[in-house]
Amino acid sequence: MGFDPRTIGKPVYEALQGLRTLPGQDDARLKEQKNQAVELYTYLSTWGLMRLKAEETALSQEGKKQVVKKYFECLEAISEQENLAGKDGLETLKNLDTDVYLGLTGLGLAIAQEFSFWAAAVYVGIEVGK
Repeated sequence: MGFDPRTIGKPVYEALQGLRTLPGQDDARLKEQKNQAVELYTYLSTWGLMRLKAEETALSQEGKKQVVKKYFECLEAISEQENLAGKDGLETLKNLDTDVYLGLTGLGLAIAQEFSFWAAAVYVGIEVGK
């Protein structure tokens, strides 16, 4: 069988849908989630995977942190590169071979584009910046 284009879109959609439907969330948290999902590509293309992983622990806004965690879970699942999503993710990224890290970055950018696209569909009605 050939490549299934849903390989990237489906886990991203499911991750965001799962966050969106968590019980007890208010509009502020949903705005944080949507905003972070939209901004992932820009952050990643500017700063890279290692800084994004480090940012995950530094984020004070829980909604944004949730999205970054889901991003790394998707990256780990799609790439089949172990230990990206957990607490050892930064060490894993730091110790990767250069070619593997660069390939993972390319895949990570594609996944970040999916997060941005699906954020608009999943968080319809949630206005960012208001």
